[in-house]
Amino acid sequence: MKTNLTILIVLSLFIIAGCNNDYYPKPKGYFRIDLPDKEYIKFDSVYPYSFEYPVYAKVLPDKNAQAEKYWINISYPQFHGTLYLSYKSIDKNLNKYLEDTRTMVMKHIPKASSIENQLYENKLSGVYGLTYTISGVAAASPYQFYLTDSTNHFVRGALYFSTVPNNDSLAPVITFLKDDINHMIETFEWK
Repeated sequence: MKTNLTILIVLSLFIIAGCNNDYYPKPKGYFRIDLPDKEYIKFDSVYPYSFEYPVYAKVLPDKNAQAEKYWINISYPQFHGTLYLSYKSIDKNLNKYLEDTRTMVMKHIPKASSIENQLYENKLSGVYGLTYTISGVAAASPYQFYLTDSTNHFVRGALYFSTVPNNDSLAPVITFLKDDINHMIETFEWK
């Protein structure tokens, strides 16, 4: 009986000595994001423009009180994101629209770590523009652009998410949607 008690005490000491009570917190993780396959359909209606957009997006009329004719929103419900498109007819006011776009992009400077722009030109379709990639953890809109034919039409686009901006965690989605927006730009045509 005494040897059983001794063995039990020795085993208990080994078990207690083998326990490690040091606690190390794990870093915060993010949910895995499943990205759908790329497939596009054409938006072609009574609007003065057409383009291809992804099948997992929804084209909706802009219901904002300040919205004008031919303004639309391309909603990405799976990602809680929206691409806002506003259309303007040009009547000797192209410079005003270009400056308005630049002003809207520059409002992100306090939260942005960088703003990169890239010219876009499709002479065959008469579509010219500029894209803005806005980097930074708390930048509200990571991607914006404008397209114009320089004489009649002007479209401005801005991507926003209905979440608190944390572009580090949204990076895979931003890259994914940026590719879709670039596809839209490349297939954009005026009527």
